[in-house]
Amino acid sequence: MAKFSALFCFITLVISGCACIDSAMGGEIGIYELKKGNLSMKLTNYGARIISLVLPDKNGKLGDVALGFDTIEEFMTLYALFHVKYFPFMISLELYYEIDRLFVQNASSPFGATVGRVANRISNAQFTLNGTVYKLPANSGNNTIHGGPIGFSKVVWKVKKYSPDGPVPYIVFAYHSFDGEQGFPGDLLVKTTYTLLGDNQLCITMEAKARNKATPVNLVNHAFWNLGGHNSGDILSEKIQIFASRYTPVDSKLIPTGEIVTVKGTPFDFLKPNTIGSRINELPKGYDINYALDGSGNKKLRKAAIVHDEKSGRAMEILTNQPGVQFFTSNTLNVKGKGGFMYKPHGALCLETQGFPDSVNHPNFPSQIVNPVKPYKHYMLFKFSTF
Repeated sequence: MAKFSALFCFITLVISGCACIDSAMGGEIGIYELKKGNLSMKLTNYGARIISLVLPDKNGKLGDVALGFDTIEEFMTLYALFHVKYFPFMISLELYYEIDRLFVQNASSPFGATVGRVANRISNAQFTLNGTVYKLPANSGNNTIHGGPIGFSKVVWKVKKYSPDGPVPYIVFAYHSFDGEQGFPGDLLVKTTYTLLGDNQLCITMEAKARNKATPVNLVNHAFWNLGGHNSGDILSEKIQIFASRYTPVDSKLIPTGEIVTVKGTPFDFLKPNTIGSRINELPKGYDINYALDGSGNKKLRKAAIVHDEKSGRAMEILTNQPGVQFFTSNTLNVKGKGGFMYKPHGALCLETQGFPDSVNHPNFPSQIVNPVKPYKHYMLFKFSTF
């Protein structure tokens, strides 16, 4: 009864008005636009995320290919909204989880966000580093996903630099993650830079520097793409090629087993272009798997994937310096998005270039540990075109 009363009081406070999106979580939240030629995008410093990305189809018709919401409030968790309006009063995380579970299906979505400190999954919500066991808050069963319940996608970043147009439009978001935040060791300075280059090219650079302790870092951009347009339905007819001859199998909880095996003879083989829906029925719900990219022994940019949408004629090529890419087909998506359009399962695809999931617990995976003399740098180049 006490929990219900507290829950009711909290909801009443939030409903009473949360129009002010300001200060308490790090500063004012804003919307920023970059534009170059026919490509334009909107971003926000809440989660250093992409809100929209608009570009022409083969007939010159402009369309938004990034799923998301119409307002910043829709991106935010109730915990974040409450924090902004009523800080410094704090609710318990237990109550926050209950509210989020019962009332906010969409607000925890990572649509377009910078995810960290460690994206993807950490088994049993713990890891050992330099002899110390670090226990993290579990937010996916017994495991931790996307940096914990209040990861980088759910905080306000500072806008360090902003040039909305000109020959090279760009914006730089910065965040200071404190020692012990979500259970992770050490102070970490993080930057995400979005830059428009050349003809319909988007460069995303993510950097992190440990100030005083070694710590795991795995930052990703979690855009949900639909090249036919965010409101065009499912992506099963889109063709994809993934430049990886191996992948990391997972158990029933999507935790890597530690193996790195061939894609040959499996539904995960996209070495040659094929439609996403061609073998998706061979999987329980769809794709949610990390690929070990070919040629990942060097730090140079290499192809991760190419996607083609026949109807719109749009194509997207992704290059990265990271060893893996998570291919996810939005298997449980069910939320009202921009313009009231209902986003359904397989309504988008994610291609998150990354370090391997749960690498902190698998010594045979490429290390994601950074320290004060070894910074983190993650480059992504998106090349959009028509055919």
